[in-house]
Amino acid sequence: MKVVQELVAYFDRRGRLKPAEIRRLLERGYLAAEAPPNMLDLVEPKGASYYFRVTGAVEGPAWGTDVYTGDTSIAVAAVHMGLVKPGVQAIVKATLVEPPPEFKGSARHGATTHDFGRYGSAYTLAAV
Repeated sequence: MKVVQELVAYFDRRGRLKPAEIRRLLERGYLAAEAPPNMLDLVEPKGASYYFRVTGAVEGPAWGTDVYTGDTSIAVAAVHMGLVKPGVQAIVKATLVEPPPEFKGSARHGATTHDFGRYGSAYTLAAV
């Protein structure tokens, strides 16, 4: 699954895939894997995107707002961003980004994240 996601991300970054094509891959189950707990095993290269099936949660480790540390729970970040409700499953797109100098926490959509200083990896999420 990771190889398929990496290929799709490669073509997506270059504007070679239309949203409808990505949606068809998702609907056929070719693209979205179960979300890992966090993005620590997927920290390179910056700009890489992965599609995950995630079940929203409000409890778990979480640092940042809109850009999260690599060890932030994907399930909590998805709820915090308003992409999924707690206990509900959705498909999200996780994109690796350059970490900011610091991460600011906040409370949104029933999930709370915390402040953190410098961290070696970061990601953001988007609805699919």
